Amino acid sequence: MTSAFLTTIPIMRIFDVAKAKDFYIRFLGFGVDWEHEFDGGSPVYLQISKDDLILHLSEHHGDCCPGSTVFVWMSGIEEFHATITSRGYGYMRPGIERTFYNSMCVEVTDPFGNRIRFNEQCRKEPAVGAPAIAEQAD
Repeated sequence: MTSAFLTTIPIMRIFDVAKAKDFYIRFLGFGVDWEHEFDGGSPVYLQISKDDLILHLSEHHGDCCPGSTVFVWMSGIEEFHATITSRGYGYMRPGIERTFYNSMCVEVTDPFGNRIRFNEQCRKEPAVGAPAIAEQAD
């Protein structure tokens, strides 16, 4: 039998479960699959997901460091962008940018400095010097 990699689940460091849920659940539309803590005062570790994207969020200091970036290929990025921006999250209004690798990208930063770059491959090569698709201030 040969070995095979089945899935990758990034772990994102968080410091406040309520802020994390406001960002990941209310703003981005993830759902909580499960949540664990050893006792009433220990750090929380939870799994969230949206479609086939699974993330682990951890308050445990040894699991990972804040400020990581996760790169995600997806489809329907314009609809995703419209949905998240319509939710009125007070700390972020991401735009859609065209990248040098011919994709549209929506980058978000959580309250703990972690970034997720949602990308959808463009169908045609952009014109040389083409501006970003849409820009909005944070």
